[in-house]
Amino acid sequence: MDPKDIRHIFVVGAGTMGSGIAQVAATAGYQVTLMDIAADQLERAKAVIDKSTAKLLSKGRLTEEQRAAALAIRTTQSLDDAADADFVIEAATENPDIKLDIFRRLDEVTRPEVILASNTSSIPITRIAAATQRPEQVIGMHFFNPVPLMSLVEVVRGLVTSAPTTRTVIALAEALGKVPVEVNDSPGFVSNRVLMPMINEAIFALQEGVASVQAIDTVMKLGMNHPMGPLYLADLIGLDVVLFILEVLHRDLGEDKYRPAALLRKLVDAGHLGRKVGLGFYDYRENPKGVARDF
Repeated sequence: MDPKDIRHIFVVGAGTMGSGIAQVAATAGYQVTLMDIAADQLERAKAVIDKSTAKLLSKGRLTEEQRAAALAIRTTQSLDDAADADFVIEAATENPDIKLDIFRRLDEVTRPEVILASNTSSIPITRIAAATQRPEQVIGMHFFNPVPLMSLVEVVRGLVTSAPTTRTVIALAEALGKVPVEVNDSPGFVSNRVLMPMINEAIFALQEGVASVQAIDTVMKLGMNHPMGPLYLADLIGLDVVLFILEVLHRDLGEDKYRPAALLRKLVDAGHLGRKVGLGFYDYRENPKGVARDF
């Protein structure tokens, strides 16, 4: 498909990533439909987009027209509405069974020439592509949170993803104002293969009493010039997501260096999943910026 023929982008999943992708696509001039099976999630997504675009407008990073386009994003609870889409980006929950089911359905309802992209951070694109009859047109398009502010997109080629598909997605990412980086399909791709062991080692250091939450994050911020510490970042990502990605890396690469720290499992078991629930390595319940917890 020629990138110029892409006018209508269909986004599956109205969570943090899906709503951000939809916002970016709309402000870049595309017609956007945002789909989620949960009506309340779609309402939350619209509220998030409203707040985000208002803030960007006040800072001069969006025009009134771009904000209006984002607020005009169509929402639906049916995958059938992807039938008239020119491009699909899936950003549903990081569950292989759910994603494979979505791609089987998208393969049935979309036109044969339509590219199906996944925002997955850990599930093999080759596996997702095999659930369809168009594996050469399935590709990874891994955005980063917060999508409206982060410029990188990992463009992940599956085993049989075609060169024309890759070129189209790279061109689309650039049209969205992003910087695409092409990588081959491998557990964790580049970003999470490097990032997750660092986060995991920080959790091990905390677990072993090497230093406190605040100390570990301060060392990495001031010593390594990171914008935020690894434990704070883990809270932002979601500790359940961090655990899931580490389990994928550990299983698929077979290396003990990816073995999740016991403290991470304990926090996930307790439901302390990070910022989204108000409690992780930091406590956000009274202070939205978070207060480091004692372990």
